[in-house]
Amino acid sequence: MLTVACAELAQVAQQVGATAATTAAGTVANGGKLSVAEVTNGLKEALVIGATKSALQAATKGGYSDNSRLFIPFPAEAQKVKSTLTQLGMTKQINDFELALNRAAEEAAKEAKPILVGAITSMTLQDAVGILQGDSTAATQYLRRTTTKGLTDAFKPKVQAATAKVNLTSYWTPLTTAYNKVAPFAGRQTVNTDLDAYVTQKAIDGLFVLIGDEERNIRKDPKARVTALLQRVFGNVNNVAR
Repeated sequence: MLTVACAELAQVAQQVGATAATTAAGTVANGGKLSVAEVTNGLKEALVIGATKSALQAATKGGYSDNSRLFIPFPAEAQKVKSTLTQLGMTKQINDFELALNRAAEEAAKEAKPILVGAITSMTLQDAVGILQGDSTAATQYLRRTTTKGLTDAFKPKVQAATAKVNLTSYWTPLTTAYNKVAPFAGRQTVNTDLDAYVTQKAIDGLFVLIGDEERNIRKDPKARVTALLQRVFGNVNNVAR
């Protein structure tokens, strides 16, 4: 899986790197300032590379389960349920349950790349300039705004299939439904019985953690700018031609 991911990233870098040659002449003609077109191309390169790398990482086995920042735990609002099960000696079942949640997210993340790339290719010139001169995760925020619905629609069926495969909902729904009936009488908050919605949202949140990491890295570290165009664009943020 890692070999495939590296090969795909190399292919993406080669494809987007070709853009630098098409913009070099315009840069010279513009007195060394960045043209708006060059800014747009540079940002698209950065986002395609970062989004592709992030999606591949998330979709790898262990992409969520082995990453403490992405790991999907027992739902926070159901900690009382977890505590009760732990007291009953069901620690292994809880661990198996959490692992299954994360495997579902990893499966869903396989759907991310085309949705992210589609949003990147439709970026306007105004979007590009604003993002380039924005904060360290301006591009990540743009992608979250423009792709969350598409990612949710694509992820949820994958999550549903994965959770159904291990019968997660057949255990979760009766447990939480019964808990919710007595929770108000004990002064406790009810829990969300929609496990698929919980995993879907957590999977999307985790994906954007990775994309944000990639964006900050490209903005901060010249070594992360893997093409000539990225080096020029992110090295001259405030030198855009108007």
